[in-house]
Amino acid sequence: MNQILCDNLVKIYKIADLEVVALQGLDLMVEPGEFIAVVGASGSGKSTLQNILGGMDTPTAGKAEVAGFDLTSLTPKERTIYRRRIVGFVWQQTTRNLLPYLDAKENVELPLVLEGMRGADRREYAGELLALVGMSERASHRPDELSGGEQQRVAIAIALANRPKVLFADEPTGELDTETAGDVFATLRAANRQLGVTVVVLTHDPLVSEQVDRTIAIRDGRTSSETLRRSQIDDLGEQRVIAEEFAVLDRAGRLQLPAEYVDALELERRVRLELEPDHIGVWPDRHHSGGERG
Repeated sequence: MNQILCDNLVKIYKIADLEVVALQGLDLMVEPGEFIAVVGASGSGKSTLQNILGGMDTPTAGKAEVAGFDLTSLTPKERTIYRRRIVGFVWQQTTRNLLPYLDAKENVELPLVLEGMRGADRREYAGELLALVGMSERASHRPDELSGGEQQRVAIAIALANRPKVLFADEPTGELDTETAGDVFATLRAANRQLGVTVVVLTHDPLVSEQVDRTIAIRDGRTSSETLRRSQIDDLGEQRVIAEEFAVLDRAGRLQLPAEYVDALELERRVRLELEPDHIGVWPDRHHSGGERG
């Protein structure tokens, strides 16, 4: 069973007399326990996808399911339960993650208070979460006494407090330096492996692909490519990471060619295809100008 399933997902916004198509037939499958990144530039549809999967918006058409919840037909009560118990969020802006007048442990305890957990149990569990993210020694510090990276690690503990099935991290390292960003990703990886929570990082930074197991690129409201990372033992017996990029084929047989391929071959509007025994050839349509296949 998929933890996240999007099938031909469409989202159209109406602004005055204009219609803006933010998602146009997006397909996505994420298995339980995956650690992935969804990468897209501004306007790609990434934020719209997060809002739908996070239960904050509804799709115009298509299917969107998370942990067995059909996001197209939730009642208001079911949507509240979904946001409180099925998903967790880590935002780029720390002011959205932490209350400034509470210390780290109190911030982690707050969602547990809302769930009605008893005081002793609440304090013990909050302490376990802070230990998981490496913040036990900073438990009594308020946000303004913590560094940016420390604030984000506390934010991860808060997001895990309701034992979510899926943790969404929106540009979690966007305001951090490279070394601190690495610490935050290590914390997300620890949560993923130790708790089994599915982690979805949403970002515009393609370098994040080095930190996750699978990267899904979104362009023009559709999934355009996936990069899979795996470990391999080389001839010297040393382990190295192999990254392979794949174009994503939707149910209608459409795929998006990487922009650098399109530019390199000067592909426009139409292309010529030729079916070979084990691959498909793609060439520019230069017939009208007398060009020949290269």
